[in-house]
Amino acid sequence: MIRRNSTLVTEFVLLGLTDRPELQPILFTLFLAIYLITVGGNLGMLVLIRVDSRLHTPMYFFLASLSCLDLCYSTNVTPKMLVNFLSEKKTISYVACLVQCYFFIPMVITEYYMLAVMAYDRYMAICNPLLYSSKMSKGVCIRVIAGPYVYGFLSGLLETMWTYRLMFCGPSIINHFYCADPPLIRLFCSDTFIKETSMFVVAGFNLSNSLLIILISYIFILFAILRMHSAEGRHKAFSNCGSHLLSVTVFYGTLFCMYVRPPTDKSVEQSKIIAVFYTFVSPMLNPIIYSLRKKDVKQAFQKLIRKNVHLK
Repeated sequence: MIRRNSTLVTEFVLLGLTDRPELQPILFTLFLAIYLITVGGNLGMLVLIRVDSRLHTPMYFFLASLSCLDLCYSTNVTPKMLVNFLSEKKTISYVACLVQCYFFIPMVITEYYMLAVMAYDRYMAICNPLLYSSKMSKGVCIRVIAGPYVYGFLSGLLETMWTYRLMFCGPSIINHFYCADPPLIRLFCSDTFIKETSMFVVAGFNLSNSLLIILISYIFILFAILRMHSAEGRHKAFSNCGSHLLSVTVFYGTLFCMYVRPPTDKSVEQSKIIAVFYTFVSPMLNPIIYSLRKKDVKQAFQKLIRKNVHLK
């Protein structure tokens, strides 16, 4: 009965960022530009890491995984959002909505732990440089990356199944620009206690758990840097950590603001603005942050440009 009733809703209306028609073309242009920069930046990062042997290190292996996540993150939401900017009927099918939810949750959880893994990698490189090669071998890196993906997608499946089993009574209007759990909860007519509890437990546990790994790693890193006698060594260590810390601040800060509050009408409105940062701004900024602050990336890019110029 629950399953039959839940599928009576065949599509949802996405209200988007604004209902003002004159702003739709402007927002379409803006977010299309952001998406193209995101795709170009992250694909460019993947190509650089693949073609330059100097970037075949654990740090850049994890960065490549982060770029893949950012591409998937943005692609999961942006195309449908761009179509809706130019459409009179701003709808998404029930199945497409569940699919969007399913992929969004695993990618959030996976990125939590990918940033935590990158912090641990910096800890090993700075605090245990003599053991770094053995402790962060290729096999270890693959297993460390596979773990968050498996865990994230299993968690996403569980959360999506809770959503699938609940009944929608209408109106089928989602006050957001994509199918997110907080505004969806407002549409359920069955008891949402288990779903809400599950959502906050999963989000809170994974956010705090991964953030704790990052904080502990950087506490040890800070002590190791303060013990360094060389000013050049301290500068290099801070430089290597700066890009990662900036990415962590943008990503965790916006998600923390969104998920620590109950899904009231006011919080859903605010979450749309917050969601813009981690759905569009963070994936766009990550390759820019790392390419500007990493000397190896800049050298690899210059080498690739010179090689292409010589071929012509």
